[in-house]
Amino acid sequence: MQIDVVNGNNEKVGALELKDELFGGRVKTTLIWEAVIQENASERRGTHATKNRAAVSGSGKKPWRQKGTGRARVGEIRNPLWRKGGTVFGPMPRSYDYELPKKVRRGAVLAALAQKLNDGAVIVVDRLEASDRKTKTTVELLKRLGATGKTLVIDVTPEEGFVVSARNIAGVKLVASNRVTARDVIDTNRVVATKGALEKLQEALG
Repeated sequence: MQIDVVNGNNEKVGALELKDELFGGRVKTTLIWEAVIQENASERRGTHATKNRAAVSGSGKKPWRQKGTGRARVGEIRNPLWRKGGTVFGPMPRSYDYELPKKVRRGAVLAALAQKLNDGAVIVVDRLEASDRKTKTTVELLKRLGATGKTLVIDVTPEEGFVVSARNIAGVKLVASNRVTARDVIDTNRVVATKGALEKLQEALG
């Protein structure tokens, strides 16, 4: 599989060979789903809390004697069966984070990239740089490349000037090639990657 490499003016300057055994097979959408769910879960704050019978306010004294009153036996007014009593098995603060096997994470990124390649949503450029560090210049560059809406920009080591000029553009996310996740790739309209970044990803995922 070959994909064109263009410059900042969207002119073809070369081609990049991608391995068919990596990007040409069936897209494993299950891996993408697992990776997205894991990343979403890891960002949950998990600060929800309810008061159990130990935390709710109220006396711990037994309201009346155990037998002889004709009423039901009860130990305290914080009883969960009573109004304003404690909550049983309510949500408590916890972490939702969990780990996925390394092969699953890599497979998810590979599947997400393969899906975007099949959709024709990947643009490969020879390099990304912004000498004047102006947001307007980077907006015009992305527009020439056909990257509108939500765009993921991948570089091996993002150039500082480009980082400064791209960080204020709504919908544009810039990541290093060794930090790309499946959610980054799948949650975007266009993927703009440098030739070096895509070669690094292909080497790492293969």
